[in-house]
Amino acid sequence: MGKSRYSGRTDQWRMRELGRLRQLAGFPKRLVFVTLAAMAAYATQLIMQHGDRAPDLNLSHWSGPTPAPIAGVASVLDGDTIEIRGQRIRFNGIDAPESRQYCGDAKGVEYPCGRRAANALDTFLAASRPVHCSFVTWDRYGRFVGDCRRADAASVAGWMVEHGQALDWPRYSHGAYAAQQAKAEAAKVGIWAGTFQAPWDWRAEHAEKTQPAISQPLGIISKRQVAQSYSCQPRRTCSQISSCDEARWYLSNCPWGRKLDRDGDGVACETLC
Repeated sequence: MGKSRYSGRTDQWRMRELGRLRQLAGFPKRLVFVTLAAMAAYATQLIMQHGDRAPDLNLSHWSGPTPAPIAGVASVLDGDTIEIRGQRIRFNGIDAPESRQYCGDAKGVEYPCGRRAANALDTFLAASRPVHCSFVTWDRYGRFVGDCRRADAASVAGWMVEHGQALDWPRYSHGAYAAQQAKAEAAKVGIWAGTFQAPWDWRAEHAEKTQPAISQPLGIISKRQVAQSYSCQPRRTCSQISSCDEARWYLSNCPWGRKLDRDGDGVACETLC
């Protein structure tokens, strides 16, 4: 008995599918790898082009063990970054004014709010040493991002926000310091006493000049540092300093520099500045 018309069509369908499977089996594996590599390169390019809007990712997130907590005497790099035994640590969930950033005080007079935040942090940490930092993640500059506390268990990030020296950064904190920020704003302390630009907005406007903290302790470096041959030796007084830029450099980079800022407002040798 001959095959039915339905059975013949079924055989034809099976032959077509078998042919397709043979074609897929013969698909060059090298072409598959090239395609995957091209897709990875494209994704990397998107991250580089939109780095400020993309999450601060680092391949270390997916490889290697979680770093152990770090404890030690901290050197202040800026209002939200310290260094302990050679490891830079960025405070998680807050953002402080940048080293070169200026804000307006209650009278509308500009002052270096970035340097003032760094000085406030240095004073706060010195009151109860050492600092203990637990690991949270890595940022895109390869810095250890952590939650840090003084020896007396006081939260460093919380204190900076509550005293108006830094802002809660919702993008990363998810509002963890919103209450401290509301308190600072209501009391008009720190940057809340006058006018200021959020540090993330300030960086966006000064993107070409903004770099992660790479300076020495309290390393807010004057833009003329390279052009001038300043040195911390010998010590100097305001009467021996010839310019505001020079005074700022000593304040930011020398261990005795804070003696040039007698009123503690972050401005050295005010008669020059």
